[in-house]
Amino acid sequence: MNLNADSTKPIYIQIAEWIENEIIAERFLSDGKVHSQYQLADLFNINPATAAKGLTILVEEKVLYKKRGLGMFVAPEAKIMILEKRRSETLTRMAMDLVLEARRLSVSEEELIHLIKKCEEE
Repeated sequence: MNLNADSTKPIYIQIAEWIENEIIAERFLSDGKVHSQYQLADLFNINPATAAKGLTILVEEKVLYKKRGLGMFVAPEAKIMILEKRRSETLTRMAMDLVLEARRLSVSEEELIHLIKKCEEE
């Protein structure tokens, strides 16, 4: 993944997402070591403090854990947690978009539920 300096998404968030993607792809395995903030800084040509902020997010989310003097490691259930979080966030965002569009089009709640159920049948 290349980081996008022009994105509205902060670089440290992009770093966290890159690490999550590596975990999902099983390039970083459960209880395996991940890159240090300095390795990430070199890899992406960014400030080590920015890389550290991305790592910190994942530690706070319990995707990564620290071993004092050894570095950061992938939590045993990290892949499952990431997949659940992404499913939840994606579906919530899609549902919100759907509800907002239904309101703009004056679609009633009953009509919307009917449309969703109809989609399930297909």
